[in-house]
Amino acid sequence: MKTKIILCGACGKMGGNVLSLLEGDESAVAVCGVDLFPKEIGIPVYTDFTSVKEEADVIVDFSSAENLKARLEYAKTHKLGIVLASTGFTAEDLAMIDEYAQSVAIFKTANLSLGVNLMQALCKAAAQVLGEQFDVEIIERHHNLKKDAPSGTALMLADTVNEAFEGKKRYVDGRSGIVGAREKSEIGMHAVRGGTIVGEHEVMFAGEDEIITITHSARSKRVFAAGAIRAAKFLRGKGAGKYEMKDLLAEEN
Repeated sequence: MKTKIILCGACGKMGGNVLSLLEGDESAVAVCGVDLFPKEIGIPVYTDFTSVKEEADVIVDFSSAENLKARLEYAKTHKLGIVLASTGFTAEDLAMIDEYAQSVAIFKTANLSLGVNLMQALCKAAAQVLGEQFDVEIIERHHNLKKDAPSGTALMLADTVNEAFEGKKRYVDGRSGIVGAREKSEIGMHAVRGGTIVGEHEVMFAGEDEIITITHSARSKRVFAAGAIRAAKFLRGKGAGKYEMKDLLAEEN
């Protein structure tokens, strides 16, 4: 039986990538879409969830952090899982997600790429081995239309590195002016915006006379669409709670 998906943000670029991949998928299908600016994309598209008639198993949300409550409430009312594939959530949004996770199966990750999640594990291992002798700086690069900075993935990587330091590091967003010598307690965060860069992340460990860098470059948005489809299949039938890529990978392996 196919996993039935409601695709939120269906008419955007990521929605198009998801639909393209689903064309050849024998175990998942998009039954309808929700988008503020509907257009003909081969499935019914509604401007909001109140108009949705189709039965589904999972919502895949590639819209934005805005109007999050409406999507979570629909998932709760109709007993659907929801894959939150957008970023830029506020502290209030994150608290809301935690609240709804008590009654909804929520898959949330800052990055749906398998490669980024491997990078996350490598960065944590490097931080544990290198310790305080190496300074950590994170550089992320994205297209000129991205609204939030640092990226959700950069923050995820910073949090992962910080776990090795028991959460004692503080994040410094860029540097300007006479800021003084770099402190050991810092993790530098630097955002670059330009052109059509899909997404690049670099974690640099700089020590005395040597530098180690761990990098990931997404060459197409299709890697995120593929990850979202995998997450939707994983989430179908799951009980309430928060899930992430490591849960999916553990089940698959």
